[in-house]
Parts: sequence; C-alpha cells; structure tokens
Amino acid sequence: MKLSKLIENIAVTTLPNIEITDISSDTRKPLKEGGMFVCIKGNTFDGHDSAEKMLQSGAAVVVVERDLGLKNQIIVPDSRRAFTKLCAAWFSHPERELKLVGVTGTNGKTTTTTVLKSLLTKMGYKVGLIGTCQNEIGDEIYHTERTTPEAYDLFELFRNMADKKCDYCVMEVSSQGLEQGRVDGCMFETATFTNLTQDHLDVHGTMENYYGAKKIIFSLCKKAVINTDTDYGRRYFSEIDCEKISFGEKNADLTASDIKLSANGVSYTCTADNESCKVDFAMPGDFNVSNSLGVIATMKALGFDTKKTAGLLREFGGVRGRAEVVETGRDFTVICDYAHTPDAIENILSAIKSSADGRVVCLFGCGGNRDARKRPLMAKAAADNADFVIVTSDNPRNEDPEAIIKDVLEGIKDTKTPYVTIADRREAIHWAVKNAQPKDVIVLCGKGHEDYQILAGGVKIHFDEREVVMEALSELE
Repeated sequence: MKLSKLIENIAVTTLPNIEITDISSDTRKPLKEGGMFVCIKGNTFDGHDSAEKMLQSGAAVVVVERDLGLKNQIIVPDSRRAFTKLCAAWFSHPERELKLVGVTGTNGKTTTTTVLKSLLTKMGYKVGLIGTCQNEIGDEIYHTERTTPEAYDLFELFRNMADKKCDYCVMEVSSQGLEQGRVDGCMFETATFTNLTQDHLDVHGTMENYYGAKKIIFSLCKKAVINTDTDYGRRYFSEIDCEKISFGEKNADLTASDIKLSANGVSYTCTADNESCKVDFAMPGDFNVSNSLGVIATMKALGFDTKKTAGLLREFGGVRGRAEVVETGRDFTVICDYAHTPDAIENILSAIKSSADGRVVCLFGCGGNRDARKRPLMAKAAADNADFVIVTSDNPRNEDPEAIIKDVLEGIKDTKTPYVTIADRREAIHWAVKNAQPKDVIVLCGKGHEDYQILAGGVKIHFDEREVVMEALSELE
C-alpha cells in the first residue's frame, strides 16, 4: 500500500510516496523489509527506544509521538491511536463492511454477545463474534488472547469476517480496549451497557476512571442500549447524546415484570411500546433477567420484532462457563461459572441458593497481579451467599498463592460461614467432590470457560475444571 494512502487521515509528511510492505508495533515480530513500525509507549516498554534499530533492520518508516531526529519518521500526537487508524487502512477498512454490535460492562458481556449471535444466526444472517471465550466466524472458532484484540489483530479479524461474507460482528468491548483506542474509527450499530461493578481498578485506578473508559463507546455508536436499573446506567443515559433505549425492571423503555426464578432459568413478561410478551430463558438467576432483557432491547434497537426475539430466546440452551452444570451422575451438583468479581459471585450464589435443596458450596480464588482490593470483597460475597467456602487459587501469575489467600481471608475471617483454604486448585476441587453431601450444589467460581491456569513467569498450563471434576469423581468409585 502506498504511504500516502495509508496515512491520508492520520498525518502529513514530505517523505516519498513509497510502497509500504508491512505494519507493526511489536518488536518481537519480524517486520518485512520496507515495512512501517509504529512506536507505542507501554507500561514497561517504549517502542520509541527501538525506532532507530527498526530502521536499521529494514523498516522504511517509523511513526513516533516525539521528534527522534530520524530521517524517516512521521510524527503524530498519539501513536497508539494512530496505529488503530493505520491498521484499519491497512486492511482496507473492513469495519465499514460489517454491522458492528458492541457490548460493554463488567458482567454479562459474554452471555449477551453469545445469545445475540445465536439469535441473529437463527434469523438467517452470517455472524462473527469477538469475545472473552473465543472468536468466531460463523461456525469457525478462533483462539483469543484478550476480550478486545489489539488493533492489528482486530482489523485482521474484521477483514476475515468481511471476506467470508459476515453480515454482523457481535463483540465484547472492554474498558481497556476503549481507553487504548483499539476500536477508534469504528461505528457500532448499537452499543449495549450491562452493568459496572468493581473490577480492573489495577488498570483504571478508580471507579470514576473505569466509568469514563466505558463511556467512550457511546461516542462510537448510532444507538445506545442501557441498563437503567443501575446508578451508572442512569448516569450514562442522562449524559450521552446519541439515540438511546433503556431496559430494566421498571421505569425503562423495555421492562420485565411477573419475574419467576428457578434452577432451570428465568421467565417474565417483557413490555415495550405498550405491548407485552412472555419470555423464557434457560439460564438461572435474576441477573439473567437483565441479560436477556438487554438482548431483547438490543435486537429491538437493531430493528427486530420483540415478540419474534422472545420466541427465539426459548430455544437458547446456555453459555459455556456461565452457570454451566457439570454432569456428575451423583446426588450432588457441580456448577462452573466465570464469576470473578464481588458482584458476580453474589449474583451466581444468590441465584443458586434461592432454589437449592442442600448446601451451596463456593470454591473460588483471586488472580495474581490484579486488583488486590477486590479480594476481601469477593470473600465476603462468598461468605454471605454460601453455606461453605473453599478458598483456593485462580491464576496466581507472579504472586505467591498463599499471599493472595491471606488477602482474601480478610473478608471472611469475621463471618460465621465455615471455610477451608487449599492453595492448589486441583486439590481443592478434589476435596470439594470428596466431601460433597447429598443435594449439595458446588459452585466453582472464577475459571468458567477457561481451560488453563497462568502461573509464575507467565507459564500457562492446561487446566479444565470439567476434567478435574471427572478425575475427582472417578476416585470416588
């Protein structure tokens, strides 16, 4: 691609209009001779420090935020955001060939996007999905490293979706992805907000900063779909200027009433535009009333009939790692859920406790090198909503699991809920299964869809809780 074409909306330069053969911001990946290297300053590494070396290695141009005195440099105000626009241009703006449906919030993104993809597919559209569990193009599944991919990977994925004739791309949009400008230049048909609770404060510092990062999406959408049952949702709804639609249990454009909760799911009456319809959704918990209502509101904002959407929702079976029942063939139940915030733990446990005949046993841990402030809060949520708690590890990364557990216990030690601590998660699951009582519901919180653990030095090992449960069951025989 010619340099002038690549940078036409980004910068002005007097450099020759040469052919650019490649584009990258990562020194760890080989750059083709004649490529463009974009210097981005991160938390631990500044790409500007490698600019001269990249030119010596064959790069034709470097994009920088400050004058480095190099012959082949192009200076921009913000190289990270420039990189997103460069990637969009490099892949010939595939985002313009897709109808983008964005979902943001602390909890509920994966359920919401998974259901939306299922419904749109049932309506005859080819749909791509980008999210926490995996990326999808129709029926094809692709590995993912993060909820919202880095800019190059994101626009490469968009191009793949467009080339394979996807009509829609439904995607989870993370606060970091928004704050770092990974989706700059995209225009979402709809942007749905689920909720905002404490998470990622190791990145954002404060809830107000977290709120501000999420808010960015409403400057990138045609229509906003907002859960106004929450204080943050009501703030967004009052502050944003784009076309918007609200959903909630009351005082919203779409409401839910006559709510019935069971171990098999939720049912309620959805009312919109003075018309009502019955909704049955096969995922338990009051939070799934909100998730399913958000789906209906999003489909309405996209122009689909509410009653037809409700009818298709009845056919939806569930989401991997979200209130997922692991078949045991025993007189107790094991449920696998991704809950890894105080709010999410409270939601899943209270939902199960409302219909459980026996004890609710919560097994959870907290990730290392992440927001330590939520550890005692997660413990308190577990102690307040379970009959027994097993404190273990999650992804300890470079922290000592025992040190993490010590932080966790600050939130549980003064409660009356009995608990044990077992640092090794495999051993903890085996203990839970071995000590299960009839009618117990064992809730494994934190891993959900994940089939790995991240240990010291970034080492990733295979760890699928479903397999571990099967191992533990086999030892009972």
